[in-house]
Amino acid sequence: MDEFGAYGQRLGDRFRLTEARSIVTRILKKAELAVTEIRGDASNEHRLSEPIPKEDAYLIGVQLQNHPEHQYWEDGRQTKVVDLRAGETLLYDLKRNPVVLLDKPFHSLHFYLSRAALLEIADEAEAPPIGELNYSPGMGVEDPTMVSLARAMQAVLERPEQVSRVFVDHVNMAFAAHVAHAYGGMARRSLPSRGGLASWQQTRAREILESKLDGSIALKDLARECGLSVSHFARAFRHSTGLSPHQWLLERRIEKAKELLKQGDMPLSDVALTSGFSDQSHFTRVFGSRVGVPPGIWKRNFGAG
Repeated sequence: MDEFGAYGQRLGDRFRLTEARSIVTRILKKAELAVTEIRGDASNEHRLSEPIPKEDAYLIGVQLQNHPEHQYWEDGRQTKVVDLRAGETLLYDLKRNPVVLLDKPFHSLHFYLSRAALLEIADEAEAPPIGELNYSPGMGVEDPTMVSLARAMQAVLERPEQVSRVFVDHVNMAFAAHVAHAYGGMARRSLPSRGGLASWQQTRAREILESKLDGSIALKDLARECGLSVSHFARAFRHSTGLSPHQWLLERRIEKAKELLKQGDMPLSDVALTSGFSDQSHFTRVFGSRVGVPPGIWKRNFGAG
């Protein structure tokens, strides 16, 4: 973790939390992306959050519960008091000393996005540099995309051992690109299709994913092996396979599990680990959701077609 950056326990300390669950990735070359869960109950208190050290970065917060009479200050000036609803998104400019009143239960997910990350995203998109993000201080907005990303990352924070790095990288890349477009004004370009991966790139990517069914490979490492930027690789991989790298990995895990189940002599717990799942319960849940029946039933019925 870098010395600076409003994420993880450093952010949790601003709210006097003893624990702040977080996920940090370095999918970009020059900047970290991070997600931190902020959850506490200040019903018996009436105090401001601790100031966050100033930096050229933003927090994009998604409310996970209602927060009535939200009181917020930027640069010492209080904004309009509003009722925040679960699912609303707020932006915080860390150059402007954002603080909130802690006087009731709070629960939110905060995505960290630095200026360096915004510049790199624009550069990869061959777009002009992104200036200040557009937002109304202290006001929540409806942003279904951010809500979907927050739900995905909340599941990651609850069961990090069951989630692949490829998936985390994929969600973080989607978050950063969405913010750049929706709040930074980065135009969505209508580019001529650059096609999919070359045959050698597709073979190499599949070989690496096959050897790392547990998902311990980072998306940026896959892209580097193919000589591409992360965004170009993700787009080309989907063009070639019809799936994101994470989706392809899940499909291959299921295929591998079916191959092992057909053999009939391996315990389900071993099938789970060999197929890249963290444990048997994770395996059973994913297999059942994608195949329609639990692996034990599939194994018993396979011979009968």
